[in-house]
Amino acid sequence: MTDEQQNPLADPATVFAALAQILYEGPEPAEVYAAICLTATILIPGCDHASMMLRRRGEAVTVAATDDVARRVDDLERATREGPCLDALDTADAVIESDLNTPSLWPELAKRVVAETPVRGAMGFRMLVDEQKVGALNLFSDNPGAFTEASTRDAIVLASFASVAVAAIARGEEAATLRRGLESNREIGKAIGLLMALNHCSDDEAFDILRRTSQRMNRKIADLALLVIERGGEAIVPD
Repeated sequence: MTDEQQNPLADPATVFAALAQILYEGPEPAEVYAAICLTATILIPGCDHASMMLRRRGEAVTVAATDDVARRVDDLERATREGPCLDALDTADAVIESDLNTPSLWPELAKRVVAETPVRGAMGFRMLVDEQKVGALNLFSDNPGAFTEASTRDAIVLASFASVAVAAIARGEEAATLRRGLESNREIGKAIGLLMALNHCSDDEAFDILRRTSQRMNRKIADLALLVIERGGEAIVPD
């Protein structure tokens, strides 16, 4: 029996379906990022630890990691200002160091990682959102030479999924911020209250009615809200 048969979670279709469901259900971003890191250790040959970095205000911030080992390697990269994960933020290619015991592109990092952690191999894969390099998926192995072409191929697929997830979360946060800003407008708040009463619906549903009608009528939400208040909510007929 193969390892994949012994562990049904190792089937890529099963794992990606589970990841997609997690993203669809819209939990906190940290939960999505953590699930992606855990998936790396399940799907990618040789991967024992994983982390995700996102660029925030010019700094590479670790937003998720499978364990303290992965976080420590990220910390060492930031401390030495070198390494595959940081390089992945600035290059189009996968950045791979399969054996940190051998002469490395990052000698200071390699020396400290070997001395302070069990990690002996590392890979970094950039994540793109709207053609902008926003982060990196970082993979670590405790065994030198464990990362192979198959590892790289599978990691590229997972990094692509991670990019989609990061983009979806970013756009959801932008939409939520926009909504909070709109609802802080007194007239919009009154209009939502009227629509809730008239349509026996939640505030989310009332806001969605207002938003859809605004698009259909090609009117700004604030202007439409004033009309709703003037007409006691009768300015809008739900789709």
